Amino acid sequence: MVNVICMKWGKKYDAKFVNTLRSMVARHLSIPHRFVCFTDDAQGIDERVEVFPLPEMDLPEGIPERCWRKLATFAPTLGDLQGTTLFLDLDIVILQSIDSLFEAPGEFLIIHDWKRPWRIEGNSSVYRFEIGRHPEVLDYFVNNLELVRKNHRHEQSYLSKKLYDKGVLSYWPSEWCCSFKRRCLPKWPLSWVKQPYFPEEAKIVVFHGDPNPDTAIAGKRAKRFRYMQPTPWVAEHWR
Repeated sequence: MVNVICMKWGKKYDAKFVNTLRSMVARHLSIPHRFVCFTDDAQGIDERVEVFPLPEMDLPEGIPERCWRKLATFAPTLGDLQGTTLFLDLDIVILQSIDSLFEAPGEFLIIHDWKRPWRIEGNSSVYRFEIGRHPEVLDYFVNNLELVRKNHRHEQSYLSKKLYDKGVLSYWPSEWCCSFKRRCLPKWPLSWVKQPYFPEEAKIVVFHGDPNPDTAIAGKRAKRFRYMQPTPWVAEHWR
């Protein structure tokens, strides 16, 4: 038995994102697993999702959202979960089997960030770890919060450096997890006439920033002067 977990807090994502993620995992993971959502609002979440309270973190009020709450997954205990665990962000689309994400060798695996691949920094939309194996990640953050925030813009920068220094940081094969913005979106002005490309080799497409899967389906983007054709293949898989 393995675990697949996600987190939902605040108002950015509603229950549909959790339910859709569970549905995609159920279709694309043949290994016996538990699917768990840690959240501060369980309203509308499918009964087939195990719901746990969002772990408490004493973060200063009003600080920019930088996903620091995800570091709570490195607590010594995480509900009653044990063993190998895959963390998935809510804004992803799974295209094919993810069994290999549990079979790949390595103690801690994460996406190698696409924007600056010469850095060690990972993208934490998809990472695999053993529950309780690296409690110092959370412990150091809690006891040195302001220092960590000074040296790291967001959670994934700190997490990558901490586990790199420990000698356990590994990356998924580059083709497994791709960026929708960087791999699929046609460059302007082709984006006005061409639909986003389908990434044949990818297992997971990550929708970091703008757009999200639902807006990609509709062909909408939040930022002005950017246009995107509707994306039928996202509609086919994000369900």
